[in-house]
Amino acid sequence: MTYTKRFDGRQLDELRPIEARVGVVPRATGSALFKIGKTHAIAAVYGPRELYPQFLQDHQRGVLRCNYNMLAFSGAGERVRPGPSRRSKEISMVMEKALFPVLDMRAFPSTVIDVFVELIQTDAGTRCAAITAASLALADAGIPMKDLISSVAVGRIGNAIVLDVTKEEEDYEEGMADIPIAMSTRTGEITLLQDDGLLTKEELINALGLAKKGCEDIKRVQIQALKNKYKEEP
Repeated sequence: MTYTKRFDGRQLDELRPIEARVGVVPRATGSALFKIGKTHAIAAVYGPRELYPQFLQDHQRGVLRCNYNMLAFSGAGERVRPGPSRRSKEISMVMEKALFPVLDMRAFPSTVIDVFVELIQTDAGTRCAAITAASLALADAGIPMKDLISSVAVGRIGNAIVLDVTKEEEDYEEGMADIPIAMSTRTGEITLLQDDGLLTKEELINALGLAKKGCEDIKRVQIQALKNKYKEEP
């Protein structure tokens, strides 16, 4: 089966329109808005602050704690049930593991840095948008980082590998595989690689190459968002 024309008219290796801003939540230590197509994520960082109860403290370094949440009417489908769910807890854990490798938390022993991400509108790629927004918010908060983390989902639809999958493509019935990827493009380190579907070795290699290209494009937007904030400051 061939898949050559995408539902929204994009090329197979083309991202949806991207927008990023930082400093969008005034009372947070750092914050960011990241939009990719119709998926919009707002991230807010609070801390470092002392972690309680004390038995959870790491006396060598700080702890990163992420919270992912989709608003009830954010999706194109059925209403999302408010409150924590197995999916939101799983994605919160995925975010922590994707972001922690680039953070230098040794300067903050016995503390916690909380990252809250709200998805206010969704059209697939929500965990990738959440990770990208959270990375920007951490940079805006001044947390020491080796690099920004950029994230995008690659998919296999039929015989085609496509970049930045939409909900309509996720729901495609024949031969769909969804591959969320997060990486540091500076070091080449992949901090998230998940796969929901069957892939050949060649398809996975192609998907990783396409994801790297997408993450490089996203990172340029992230960097520009940070530069824009400091251009605006007196």
